[in-house]
Amino acid sequence: MKTTKLNNGLAMPQLGLGVYKAANGQETINAIHWAIDADYRHVDTARIYNNEEAVGDALRSATIPRSDIWLTTKIWNDDIRAGRTTAALHEALKRLKTDYIDLLLLHWPVTGSVAAWQELEKAVGAGKVRAIGLSNFMPEHLREILEAAEIMPAVNQIEYHPYLVQSDTVNECDANGIAITAWSPLIQGKFLEEPLFAQIAERYGKTPAQVVLRWCIQNDIIVIPKSTNQQRIHENGQLFDFELEEADMVAIDELERGERVGPDPYDFDF
Repeated sequence: MKTTKLNNGLAMPQLGLGVYKAANGQETINAIHWAIDADYRHVDTARIYNNEEAVGDALRSATIPRSDIWLTTKIWNDDIRAGRTTAALHEALKRLKTDYIDLLLLHWPVTGSVAAWQELEKAVGAGKVRAIGLSNFMPEHLREILEAAEIMPAVNQIEYHPYLVQSDTVNECDANGIAITAWSPLIQGKFLEEPLFAQIAERYGKTPAQVVLRWCIQNDIIVIPKSTNQQRIHENGQLFDFELEEADMVAIDELERGERVGPDPYDFDF
């Protein structure tokens, strides 16, 4: 598994399994076990996904040690607003049945984020978290954190795919050594409607999904495609045995249209 070296020196796997909307039970457990069998070493969950318990069960019953899995979870907005980030972390640790989180993110830029960030910094000092970061933080949100931060965010997880590259946010993160993780890298299934991906895939003997994910990887983006289907989990993991030519990268770049499939971080109500 290829990794991205974070600004704190840790190596984060470039490919992870997202478990958004996966049921809090055997569905999530099976998906994680299949992913591990397919050489994934990174699982991404969140409190609001309501499946941290199953993620914890999956990791405890896995065929490899917990220390071999990079585990990401997130502090939900209500906890940030209420000033209970530390309490929320302790609750997450209990649900996940683990002593530490590899990467803990603030899920959205809501009121109280700066104070919450300072709580995350304390969690690093306490050994409960190895790396801390943000999710859906646009440049102006990021700057508010940086002004108060003693520990630089290691990661910003944003919506990123061929229809939406958010270059302003990516450039701001690059300037500060912050890695990018893409959520919805497969455009919530819309990649299937784009003929270009199938055309490129045929030439490489790959699937359209693999082409899109490989495009992300070659742009130095960490990807966390979500699936609970064993075959698709396996296919999505086969990204490191081929490389897209520059002409194909450019052709995919040209699909950018500023089109979101998820909420706008500048305009949301949750």
